[in-house]
Amino acid sequence: MMNKLNQYYRLNQVAGIHIHMDSDGQRIQLCAVEASGNQLSITKKAADLTSMGQIKQQLPEKTMIALNLSGKGMLQKRIDRVEAIDQNTFNKVLPNAKQEDFYVQNFVSGEYSFVSVIRKAEADKWINQLKDLTFQPLLLSLGVFPVENIVPQLNVYESEITVNGYRVQRNEKGDWIDVKFTGESSAFSYKLASEKIDDRLIIPYAAAFGLVMHNQLDPIHSDAEDLNKTFQSKLSNQKLKVQAAVILTIIFTLLLANFIALSWLNSSNRALTEQLGKYTETNTNEQEIADRIKEKETLLHQLGWDGGINKSVLIDQVSSMMPSEITLLDIAVNPIDIAGSRVQKTTVFYDRKILITGNSEKVIAVNEWIARIKTKFWVKNTQLENFAFNNELNTGQFTLSINY
Repeated sequence: MMNKLNQYYRLNQVAGIHIHMDSDGQRIQLCAVEASGNQLSITKKAADLTSMGQIKQQLPEKTMIALNLSGKGMLQKRIDRVEAIDQNTFNKVLPNAKQEDFYVQNFVSGEYSFVSVIRKAEADKWINQLKDLTFQPLLLSLGVFPVENIVPQLNVYESEITVNGYRVQRNEKGDWIDVKFTGESSAFSYKLASEKIDDRLIIPYAAAFGLVMHNQLDPIHSDAEDLNKTFQSKLSNQKLKVQAAVILTIIFTLLLANFIALSWLNSSNRALTEQLGKYTETNTNEQEIADRIKEKETLLHQLGWDGGINKSVLIDQVSSMMPSEITLLDIAVNPIDIAGSRVQKTTVFYDRKILITGNSEKVIAVNEWIARIKTKFWVKNTQLENFAFNNELNTGQFTLSINY
């Protein structure tokens, strides 16, 4: 279920904006994208903007932005691979400067780290202009490096890539080994799948792609703390809205089901009362009345009444303890007892039993889940019915039963 919700957790309508600064001013390219299901489409693109005011004419208010800066004011240097940038490492890039005065981006590829830095004051100028235009900047990236996440989508067959004036050299493994800004355009046309795209739009597209696909890959961005906090807050709010909608839907469905069941039961009880009155008036056989009451009790049992136990709460508790390695396929409360139904030649249900099916690459995750479930006071017994590895799906399939 969580995997199905991922498409609702993501930010489906965003725009990437690339600003290249030089002595003549700035060149601005933007690419807006929209995700729907498994499809990602480009909804707006502009490659020849020269002022921030022109962006206002291209995008609606409150558009979420992945901002990319390059050119004048940004310094880029290749060093030996490091996982994190501290002051000592920063001194190799920019001696005698304080790291706290800069936004730093560390792109790691193969044996190298490509470190990009820009003064906070310079970057904040562009960020604040976007905010003044009513946009919502969420991520800041520097240089050509976000393109790494979309290389598989491009018709690139050589080790060298030229986009937005950058020339990128890669080795046979696809690791980046050198990056230079030449200002040259690509010698051939690029395609995203079957759609042609101007090489000047590749960086803004890559920035927007990273923002949309944040829950499936790590977007390449700088350590702009304020933007990162805003980004995480946006994601949290998005998840909260989706989860609230799911919970409300479940509650409404359960309430509707309970209303229908209770209405039917009340109707049945009224009918039973009327029949009982008739039997009393006519002095009919008490055994006949008892048999009818027993039929109603049996019917209540078949409906899974279980004395009014709130089964949705049990399901929520079991689901909340599920390890992330497990994919949930089905939860059945009081499922059909196939063997019992064959013997009695009628539909028979298990009593106070929850049957769970799902996928997990390893049985360890399932055993961990069982151990967690056993901690609940209402659980009488938990048992792994089966676990089989499906070679076609490349994962394990299991069935778990809980008696409550």
